[in-house]
Amino acid sequence: MLAAAAAAHSATSSSQRFDGPLAGAVNAGKSAVVVVEVAGNPRAMAGPGGSSGRWSVPVWTQELTTGGMLVRTRACLTVMGGQGWGTVVPGQTLRASGKLRPAEPGEQEAGTLAASTAPLKATGGSALEGSARELRGRFVSASAFLDPDARGLLPGMVTGDTSALDEGLDNAMKAVGMTHLTAVSGANCSLVLGSLLLLGRRFRLPRAPAAAAALSGLGLFVVLVGPDASVLRAALMGAIGVASLAGGRSGRGLSFLCLAVIGLLLADPALGTSFGFLLSVLATLGIILLGGPIIGWIPLAVPRWAAAAVAVPLSAQLLCGPVIVLLQPQFATYSLVANVLASPLVTPVTLLGTAAVPLVVLLPWAGTVLIAMAGMFCAGVSAIARFAAQLPGSALPWPEGLPGLLSMVLLSALTLSAVWAAARPLRLLRKVREAHAVTVALLGLMEPRPQHFPRRRSLDTGRRRGRLGYCNITSGRDLRWPLRKSGQAAPRRRTQPPGGT
Repeated sequence: MLAAAAAAHSATSSSQRFDGPLAGAVNAGKSAVVVVEVAGNPRAMAGPGGSSGRWSVPVWTQELTTGGMLVRTRACLTVMGGQGWGTVVPGQTLRASGKLRPAEPGEQEAGTLAASTAPLKATGGSALEGSARELRGRFVSASAFLDPDARGLLPGMVTGDTSALDEGLDNAMKAVGMTHLTAVSGANCSLVLGSLLLLGRRFRLPRAPAAAAALSGLGLFVVLVGPDASVLRAALMGAIGVASLAGGRSGRGLSFLCLAVIGLLLADPALGTSFGFLLSVLATLGIILLGGPIIGWIPLAVPRWAAAAVAVPLSAQLLCGPVIVLLQPQFATYSLVANVLASPLVTPVTLLGTAAVPLVVLLPWAGTVLIAMAGMFCAGVSAIARFAAQLPGSALPWPEGLPGLLSMVLLSALTLSAVWAAARPLRLLRKVREAHAVTVALLGLMEPRPQHFPRRRSLDTGRRRGRLGYCNITSGRDLRWPLRKSGQAAPRRRTQPPGGT
């Protein structure tokens, strides 16, 4: 039933994208006047020297006028425009004109609109979304006193605003596999939700009110950072987990992940083609399936927090690696070490920065203090990324396409086996002995069997010529032939064979 519902939704979306007047106008590259609803936060487009001054905004179409024909349809477009598009808010209804272009292969949008005019507001967004945008802007302004790396990285790690991120730092984090830290992800939602739950229990709230308060705070956090695919996945999974925890049923992370993925794919089947959504799901799946066993393999002498700091990024990277090489065919040699070193710094950045967002408006001095503390940890993250990127061999070339994917799958399997072997040497020796015994048994079955000849059914009664002598003594008993021993050799008897003449 779920598969049929997702297939029906996907078929409807596909018909809107590849058939009808909208698809014809996009493929022909016609100019159009559109009325659209903003679907997400604007993102700055990179240029040769940093920001290009242009913005990319996801929208849903409501009306489209081209060639004197008015079309009312709902399809996803990406608008690329100038400075005026950097201030739009999700939920706003805008009117603009521009030239339609086909989307890149594999993209979920029906096309792109190169806007030739600034957006004209038909209606404003909701008050909540406007407040979230104002908070993000004030937080960026309040972080201006930090050093350049922290000033650009902190808003991205807390609110998802990467417009001020330095290009050199961005390239360094890509080279060492730390790009997931430059924007809000599911880890941020998990930290916020867990902190709110602990805070509610600290005030001795009952289970149900504490869960309700945590979910409310998580909803406000999602509104603040915007409805990104990984954020929605983590928020939905966290909501399911908290609801189950409030009902007294916990410890079902894989079930929660499956429910979250099914719900999001039913709501928007196009997420199945999003690499960001796929990486988010694979990272969570790796932590659920491999995180616990890897922590168990590490010796008990290692503290549990240190074991978790190694197991979480390793388990996520093992499953995400094959997909990452499809996007960026290179091997980040120091990715695991850099992520392990940076993981203790991510938690205080997320918690301190998120707490500072409302304080920037309510208590500016307190918000500034928290921003300064979070900025120090951000500086540590940026220092780790830049140092690892400058090391020799930080980014090695890797095969592209299917060979690169298969080779990375093999490398992930070998890495997991090596970790298990290093943590359990005695068990490895036992497994080697068992494998040796099985190999010997199989080789024994493959050897040719000796040929068995039939037994002789009758005795040979023919006479033979010969000479009796002494037998060898095989035991302590005196076993000799009962013949008289003489000092001289007996003469050869000349006899004729029976029947001879």
